[in-house]
Amino acid sequence: MMKDITYSKWQLWSLVILRVAIGWHLLYEGIVKLLNPNWSSLGYLMDSKGLFEGLFHAMAGNAVVLNVMDFINVWGLILIGAGLIVGLFTRVAAISGIILLAFYYLSHPAIIGVSYAMPTEGSYLWVNKNLIELLTLWVVILFPTWKIIGMDRFLFNKK
Repeated sequence: MMKDITYSKWQLWSLVILRVAIGWHLLYEGIVKLLNPNWSSLGYLMDSKGLFEGLFHAMAGNAVVLNVMDFINVWGLILIGAGLIVGLFTRVAAISGIILLAFYYLSHPAIIGVSYAMPTEGSYLWVNKNLIELLTLWVVILFPTWKIIGMDRFLFNKK
C-alpha cells in the first residue's frame, strides 16, 4: 500500500512550475505550427541523421504518412502541452510527451560529427533540449503533482 504523497510547499510548487513550463513550451510550439499554413515536418524529417534516418526519410517520402505525422505533431504538441499546464490527464500527457520527444531525439541525435541544416542553440554531445525535456517529463510522472494541483485532482479524487 502506498502512503499519501507529501511535499514541502517549495517542492510542490517547483515541480508544478516545471510541469507547467514544459507544457507551455510544447503548447506554444504546437500553436505556432498550427497557425503557419506553410509548416510541415518534411524539412525536419529529411534533415534526420543517425541510426534511424532511414525511417524518418521514409516517413517524409510518403505524402500520406507525412500528413499524418504533421497532424499528430501539431495536435500532439497542443494537447500534451495543455494537459501538462492544467494538470488534465497528466500521466497520459507526460507519457505522450516522452514518446514525441523520443522521436525528436532519435531523428536528430546529439552525436559527434553531425551537423543539421536546422540551427541549434549550441553544441551538443549526447544531451540536447529534447532529451532534457524527455527526462523532465519522467520526473513529472514520478512526482504526480497533478493529484494535488491540477484538474486530475477533481476528476480522479476517490475521497
